[in-house]
Amino acid sequence: MTQGIVAEFGSPDNAETGAAAATAPNIEGRSPSRLAFERLRHDRAAIASCVVIVLIILMAVFAPVVAHLTGHGPDTQYYRLGRTPQGLPVGPSRRFLLGTDELGRDVLVRVCYGARISLLVGVVASSLATAVGVVIGLAAGYFGRVVDTILARFMDAVLSLPYLIFAIALVSVVGNSNRLLVIIGVIAFFSFASVGRIVRGQVLSIKEKEFVEAAHALGAGDLRIMFVDILPNVLAQVIVYLTLLIPASIVFEATLSFLAIGIVPPTPSWGDMLSEALQYYQVAWWYLIFPGLALLATTLAFNLLGDSVRDAFDPRYNRLFSRRSTSVLTGPALLNTAEEDGLL
Repeated sequence: MTQGIVAEFGSPDNAETGAAAATAPNIEGRSPSRLAFERLRHDRAAIASCVVIVLIILMAVFAPVVAHLTGHGPDTQYYRLGRTPQGLPVGPSRRFLLGTDELGRDVLVRVCYGARISLLVGVVASSLATAVGVVIGLAAGYFGRVVDTILARFMDAVLSLPYLIFAIALVSVVGNSNRLLVIIGVIAFFSFASVGRIVRGQVLSIKEKEFVEAAHALGAGDLRIMFVDILPNVLAQVIVYLTLLIPASIVFEATLSFLAIGIVPPTPSWGDMLSEALQYYQVAWWYLIFPGLALLATTLAFNLLGDSVRDAFDPRYNRLFSRRSTSVLTGPALLNTAEEDGLL
């Protein structure tokens, strides 16, 4: 009789195991990119940085709309309305919301148009440097030996060059023609080496993994292994470095414009506006403050976003920042840190 009951309902251990399985949380697999996105969604600094970046982008995109609404072009000079009888810039008013510069031009309109130059140089130069650095880093780390030696020494040589002096010399030789392209090329050339070294170091360890050896055994070619099997495993580090490289490129362009070897006037540039405002900052504070705030807000937002992206892709993120509370990825899929420590 007892054997029949056991046969019908199962042993007590099996019953307890079944009850525990029924009450256990459902385990759901999530990709690293999804985990990173969930962490970013709960990061206030990342959200605030994204809001600022979106506002800067909208300001650059709708710069012609701002010029149309104010009725002031970026290069239009208002000698009588935009300057005092002493020839000084006019402060913020209903006609000029952010004041004017020394030539009577609207600072608001020029700041909006200056955002176009900064974002264009920052995004294009950083993307170009990242693409070149990824290709060179993949080749150096994957092929090794002679290829690695040549490419690694080349990247070391690029990193050792005084890029600011080189940029000044090159821009001086080229002159005013195609100066924007020269600036983008200089920034990309002196930035790709740092990306290449990071990618090279990651590839040197990844190429020894079992899945790479399996790809070799299946007859996969070198290009397929590099760009299909290895590259996705280093994209997280590349994305982090790209977000940190954009503000550095923006500051570099502003530095060149501040030194009068960047964007050719009268094209608006934040660095050029800061350079021109130095002569009037004691009598026209708005001329220096507003372009400086635009540059500061843009670079700070990109830097904070880069830090947040780096933390989001860091697997130690939950233990470092959420140890006392449930993980940011709450729900039945994950256990909090305290439960993990108890299980371990």
